[in-house]
Amino acid sequence: MGNQSAAIDVRGVHKQFRQGGYSIDALRDVSLQANPGELLMIVGPSGCGKTTLLSVIAGTLFFDKGEVDLFGHSLHRLSTKEVTRFRKKNIGFIFQQYHLIRTLSCLENVSIPLLLNGVSSSEANHKAAKLLERVGLKGREKEYPKKLSGGQQQRVAIARALIHEPRLIICDEPTAALDAGTGHRIMDLLKEIASKPDHCMLVVTHDNRIFKYADRIAEMDDGKVIGISDNINHK
Repeated sequence: MGNQSAAIDVRGVHKQFRQGGYSIDALRDVSLQANPGELLMIVGPSGCGKTTLLSVIAGTLFFDKGEVDLFGHSLHRLSTKEVTRFRKKNIGFIFQQYHLIRTLSCLENVSIPLLLNGVSSSEANHKAAKLLERVGLKGREKEYPKKLSGGQQQRVAIARALIHEPRLIICDEPTAALDAGTGHRIMDLLKEIASKPDHCMLVVTHDNRIFKYADRIAEMDDGKVIGISDNINHK
């Protein structure tokens, strides 16, 4: 039985990839809990399993063994369609690669999650415009991704992840393309959202400039969580 009070409860998860005649253990008996209202950062060397763990928690990657509960919903007991429905309503993704649709404007890209959840286009566009202003892109609503810098595209991707007010926000290097000032403004926004009692945020990062925003920091190495510590310097 999992921890019913946890926002995220990962227990004994294994994930193996096969390449040719070889098997690679990407996750090895990983257990991890995150609380409502918490921003938990996951750190460790490249290739240690951080992004694989995010994908498992997000329900975009099936795992071989173990259990994952999100806000009391057991992903390992849901069908593929049920996981997709849960993810659409409850999870927002901030990818290292922005995954913007190049043929859509900034406003249209940000509006997508609301439209998928049945919100009218006028309301979706209104909310998207307000959120683009919050991430510093007021006046760029009608521009297309190819006209934006990498940092601006990252901010569009962040706005898209937040627009439907998901309970769980999963971030893979959210400040990698941002200068220090913009990165801190974005992290202030993410921290504000993460601290809500019915929300939770996971951030994978190598950017030590933003460590102070974490409530706790989990360290991974070689497919395992090797330690979790309170962040005494958190903002």
